[in-house]
Amino acid sequence: MFKKFLFFLFSCIVLNSIFIIPVYAEGEFKTDVDVTYKVQETGITTVTNKITLENLFSDLYATSYTLILDNIKPANLIVSEVGKNLPFEVKTDGSKTNIIISFPNSLVGKRNKRIFSVSYEDSTIAQRTGEVWEISIPRLSSDSSFTLYNLSFLVPNSFGEEAYISPSPERKEIKDGFKVYTFNKEVASKTGIMAGFGQFQVFSFNLIYHLENPLVKSASVEIALPPDTSLQKVYFSQINPKPNNIRVDDDGNWLGTFTLTPRQRVDIRVEGSVQIFAGSRPFPQPQESTLANNLLPTDFWQVNDPVILELAHKYKTPKEIYDFVVNYLSYDFERVKPNVIRLGALEALKNPKNAICMEFTDLFIAMARAAKIPAREINGFAYTENPKIQPLSLVSDILHAWPEYWDSNKKTWVAIDPTWGSTTGGVDFFNKLDLRHFAFVIHGADSQKPYPPGSYKLGPNPQKDIFVNFGTLPLERSSKTKIISEVEKFIPFAHQKIMISIENTGIAASYNLNVQMFFDNKLIETKNVQVLPPYGKFSFTIKVPFSFLGKNTPNIIKITASDEKLEIQSAKAEVIIYNLASIFLISLVITLGILFKLGKIKIPKIKKLFAGKSGNIQIP
Repeated sequence: MFKKFLFFLFSCIVLNSIFIIPVYAEGEFKTDVDVTYKVQETGITTVTNKITLENLFSDLYATSYTLILDNIKPANLIVSEVGKNLPFEVKTDGSKTNIIISFPNSLVGKRNKRIFSVSYEDSTIAQRTGEVWEISIPRLSSDSSFTLYNLSFLVPNSFGEEAYISPSPERKEIKDGFKVYTFNKEVASKTGIMAGFGQFQVFSFNLIYHLENPLVKSASVEIALPPDTSLQKVYFSQINPKPNNIRVDDDGNWLGTFTLTPRQRVDIRVEGSVQIFAGSRPFPQPQESTLANNLLPTDFWQVNDPVILELAHKYKTPKEIYDFVVNYLSYDFERVKPNVIRLGALEALKNPKNAICMEFTDLFIAMARAAKIPAREINGFAYTENPKIQPLSLVSDILHAWPEYWDSNKKTWVAIDPTWGSTTGGVDFFNKLDLRHFAFVIHGADSQKPYPPGSYKLGPNPQKDIFVNFGTLPLERSSKTKIISEVEKFIPFAHQKIMISIENTGIAASYNLNVQMFFDNKLIETKNVQVLPPYGKFSFTIKVPFSFLGKNTPNIIKITASDEKLEIQSAKAEVIIYNLASIFLISLVITLGILFKLGKIKIPKIKKLFAGKSGNIQIP
């Protein structure tokens, strides 16, 4: 992100002297500035600085004015006063562009005003990234000596709805096909302005996981897949080979399970797209036990260390902690390389000039947890045009890290980025995160596991396994429910077991899925599945009672989930048959017993007679 700094240099003349005396003190003139950033349909921004110089002394007047732009190459420069062009000269000094404006005529007299404008075009302020137009206006330099300063920016209505804007403008209106936002000096000098227009951002991704089973027997392996969060929704177009299941852990990670045969090596390829939202959407709430785990210390989050506790006592809110981390740590570009050693929160405090994204994140989390604010780490991909802080996933597979904290009032996780808050010269990444952060894994209970994509390598020369680009949403974006049953073989006089599996065969997760079980259209039980990821399974067992004459045994077992249903014919006929057979046998035994007791049935004495060699048995 580019910074633009305005500096003023006035050269003045003393009227009763033959010498020209340059005046540098800001008290010689009153300076008011109105700056307008007007973004065109093409993305080119016209920047217009309307400047008013008012003489505060009767014997001084301005002869020239210099506008200094940092890291900007202005195009189509125009300097004018009352409709007439003013002469100017452009000089470059490293990254700075100096626009030196001369005033041919003198304007003498106290309270006399000179009003002129400097306008130019810039192609870096507005950028289209995928589905979103993003506006980035730098903060006003603290060296600027303006009496009054007003800033407005205009965005075409065709850019779409406002996804986010930070900080909040003083005024918003729609005028002549443009959305107009106005800010005052206090806001413009504290932080830059970030805005996004469009409903959401979309990235496509292609991930490769290299797995190996070194054992001589089959083994189960789990890998972390990009999950849904309150700020993103994931669509899997392909996972090859297909996982046995995808489950959700307590922190919200999606873990895919694969079975590897003895000595097997396999590459898992995962393709899909992710929809990044500007604000939190309705999402399942974490358990209280999860929030409690997100307060605990780890190897890198030394929550109970006296130094951390002292800082947490001083900086008690997420914003105070964020500001401290942004201002205390300095980004060390030399450490941005593969296999870098993670310092953790305490070492980051001891080495503030050697921080990268991990240290910014670790220090925030440790301080937040010490202040009794649940916090966690996100590892993922974050897009930026700044080559110095681009995640190395663009060239290798080193990801970006940023923290989230739990907002107990809003009941949601809030993502922030103190690293970018530091490296962008004060752009606000606390009140509003942009649409460029794509979460791969969540570290809450554990500061290192699960391992993110890009960590599953084999061999000494690992290849690049993470590919992320701007993309488009798939045409089909729904979940699909499939109900599968496995009926246990009927065993007489025992309850029959039916194994039910609810599978999501769609490309998106299903939420708050109600699974209902009916015995002959009578609702027996309801199970709620909070999250069922694509390729995910939810399994349970139904016991069909073996009852007297099949009275409590249903004919039909029906399972419903979403719009799907499955009807299973029970073994009620067999139950009845075995009941009747049992009744017949029991009745026969009872009848014979009664008759025997009454002497109605006698059991004759049996004699075995062996006659001759024939071996015939004779019974008299």
